[in-house]
Amino acid sequence: MWPRRHARFDRFVLRMESEECGHARRRLIENGTDRHVKTVAYVLNEFPVLSETFIGNEIRAMAKRGHRIVPIVLHRPRTAGQPDDRLLANEAVYLDAVPGHLVAAGALTGLPFGRRRLLAAAGFLRAQTSLDRRQLFGDAMKIAAIAARHRCSHVHAHFADAATSAAIVAARWMGRKVSFVCHGREIYTSPQDLALKLESADFVVSVSADLTRDLINVTPLPLIATIPYATDPTYFHTRYDVEDNGRLLFIGGHLNVHKGLDDLICALELLAPRRLMLDVVGDGPYRPYLEQLSDIKAPGMVRFLGSRPMEWIKQHGPDYLGLVGPFKVAADGSRDTGPIVVKEAMAMGLPVVASRFMGLKETVTDETGFMYEPGDIEQLAAAIRRLVDLPTAQRRAMGEAGRQRVIAHFTLDAQAEALSDLIETM
Repeated sequence: MWPRRHARFDRFVLRMESEECGHARRRLIENGTDRHVKTVAYVLNEFPVLSETFIGNEIRAMAKRGHRIVPIVLHRPRTAGQPDDRLLANEAVYLDAVPGHLVAAGALTGLPFGRRRLLAAAGFLRAQTSLDRRQLFGDAMKIAAIAARHRCSHVHAHFADAATSAAIVAARWMGRKVSFVCHGREIYTSPQDLALKLESADFVVSVSADLTRDLINVTPLPLIATIPYATDPTYFHTRYDVEDNGRLLFIGGHLNVHKGLDDLICALELLAPRRLMLDVVGDGPYRPYLEQLSDIKAPGMVRFLGSRPMEWIKQHGPDYLGLVGPFKVAADGSRDTGPIVVKEAMAMGLPVVASRFMGLKETVTDETGFMYEPGDIEQLAAAIRRLVDLPTAQRRAMGEAGRQRVIAHFTLDAQAEALSDLIETM
């Protein structure tokens, strides 16, 4: 029990005993497979973020498996997230709303675990160089207080940034297991004490095989499990009963250079006599340049729709001829390590044209789409031409093969099962 003077803290803590989680637990009991599932603190730097749907998807899938999830967020979002994620955000604990005196309460959680645990936390705190130690310690103690209040037995973070640092210090201080998901930018563009974080975790999740290889090259010490981004195929539907709208679709979320939209626009220029039409879903500071480029290279062929919620993609995505995913490495090294949008398109029954890039090589096959070497605009144009020239029946067969591949290999249920098994065996 918390002391009475901490009663106002209840306004800030998460109550994740949702109906979905409760139903999942009851189903486990009814099916004769009742088992203890851990309560997991999810430590996030910012949430929700419109283009980071994979975090909310993972939380909901883990809750469906019966886990009680306690999202703890360091910073409030700068923009609105997806509607489903905003519902989760209403239940999250934001550290700026947590009373400062809980730093002391968090510090008390380490006392039962003795000097060894405290030295592990203090050792990380001293060794890391990317964050102010006082701020990191304060955030970690708040996380420890929240996690202790909810009896969390595992601490899990996304992105190897400040959230992971705080999660490691909090977990070690409390004597809990800790893990995090590495998404790529932490190694390719802005590494922050990455080797230290890898070696301090009980296990690390990588979202693609190539990323796993590169992380092992940093340090082979932790268990690094490859668990690709996944989607829920039951959320999407196909539309084979009507003719497609004849347009190509690009979904970029945040329009960064590594999304490859500039290559796609240049490929449309090579295909100009065909007058292929492209709709672009996404936004960001790079958009004005891309609009200018499309006016020069492919005038009248590109329509920028801005950001769209997942409900819009679900409703209108199946209308398109196919999706193009021209991902590549940007000059600064940034990249998408496992673009989930390709799996979502496949779940909608769309054939895809995609670069032979990390996270895509293990997703797209000859039966589900056409691939090309990243950055090769002529190959990209040729792949688009091959897709467009397919008879309607063959395009639909390719789209259906893609949907079946997602069902077989890339479902959220399978992703959550793999992560849950790792957490439960720690």
